[in-house]
Amino acid sequence: MILAAGRGERMRPLTDSCPKPLLPVHGKPLIVWHLEALARAGVRRVVVNTAWLEEQLPQALGDGSRWGLEIVYSMEGRDHGGALETAGGIAKALPLLDDCFWLVSGDIHAPEFAFDPAALGRFRAGGLQAHLWLVPNPSFHARGDFGIGADGLGLADGAGPDGQRWTYANLALVRASLCAGLPVGERVPLGPLLYDGMRRRQISVEPWRGEWHNIGTPGQLRALAADPGSRPS
Repeated sequence: MILAAGRGERMRPLTDSCPKPLLPVHGKPLIVWHLEALARAGVRRVVVNTAWLEEQLPQALGDGSRWGLEIVYSMEGRDHGGALETAGGIAKALPLLDDCFWLVSGDIHAPEFAFDPAALGRFRAGGLQAHLWLVPNPSFHARGDFGIGADGLGLADGAGPDGQRWTYANLALVRASLCAGLPVGERVPLGPLLYDGMRRRQISVEPWRGEWHNIGTPGQLRALAADPGSRPS
C-alpha cells in the first residue's frame, strides 16, 4: 500500500494544484519511484489511497499496467470527504489488501530500498504485527521516534543499547490485524498504534542506512533536485 491521500500543507503552494506524491524528482513523480521498485521486487498489486486532488492520481498512474502492476485506488475523498490519516486509511483499504503487506508513504524518496520478497516471507512467518525501517534522525526531527532493542524489537519509551532513538522511515511491513479493529471512515493516526504495539513486543525494527529523503517542504524538494548524489545512475 502506498499512502498518497494527504494535503501536504507544508509543501504549499506546490500542492495547491498537485498531490504531493505526483511532484517530480529527477524526471518522474515521487510515487513512481515506489511503483518501479515494487514491480522489480515482484509485487503485482498495489493499493493507493487518495483524498486531496484524488482524481489526479488515477489520471496520472492509470491501472498500473505500464509497470506490470495492478493499481487499485482507495478513494477517501469520494467516500468520506477527506483523508483518514494513516491508520484510518489502512483500515478503509483492508478489504483490498493481503494479510501481510508493504506500507510506504508516497512522499518519501528512498531509491535504493528494495521491497525484498524474502523479508516479506520472514515477516509473514514470524507473526508480529509490523516491521519498521528506521533512519538516523534528520535535522527536522532530532528527537527521533523509536529505539532499537537488543532483540530487534522496537522500543517506544527510550533508546536501545546504542543510546539512540531513530526516526521511522515510513517504510514497513504490516499485518492487517494492526488496524483491523478500527472503525472504517474515522481519522486515526498510525503512530499511537505503533507505540502500543512496541509496548506489547509486537513490532520489530531495523536501521536503513541507504539514501532516504522526507520531502516535506519546497526547500527540501529543491535540495533533492540539486543533489547530484541522489540522481539515478
